[in-house]
Amino acid sequence: MKSVLPITLITFLFSLFAGTAVAQAEADQLTGVWQPSDGRSYIKIEKIGNKFYGKVVWLKEPLDEKGNPRVDENNPDKSLRSTPLKGYRVLKDFVFDEKDQIWKDGTIYDPKNGTTYNCKIELVDENKIEVRGYVGTAVFGRTDVWTRLKKKGE
Repeated sequence: MKSVLPITLITFLFSLFAGTAVAQAEADQLTGVWQPSDGRSYIKIEKIGNKFYGKVVWLKEPLDEKGNPRVDENNPDKSLRSTPLKGYRVLKDFVFDEKDQIWKDGTIYDPKNGTTYNCKIELVDENKIEVRGYVGTAVFGRTDVWTRLKKKGE
């Protein structure tokens, strides 16, 4: 009888940690470099702590008419309008909802108009995500499909 309890406890703890590892692996599927449907940029999504963030790592037109790096000229905060778009964090604070299998509670910044929207992200398949930006409730928003960029050699 005494040996059954430790085995049961070990089995329970193993299944608990294994379940956590699987959920973590599912959440981490979002990391990588993605291209929005307009093809004008690449966004690298990475995990920092327990949240996910995305920054611009490539621009189709990285320079303005004068040959200078494109900046965040439409930012509502005038002090940030000289910030280069390359390297700019446009996705912030996403957390993975294991039950609904989405990344939520984040925001997306649109440098075209200087507006930050609430946002959720859903994995369509391993190479496509639906990024939905919205105001207030997700019903009032727009969805864009982003495609994962393959790593060299894949």
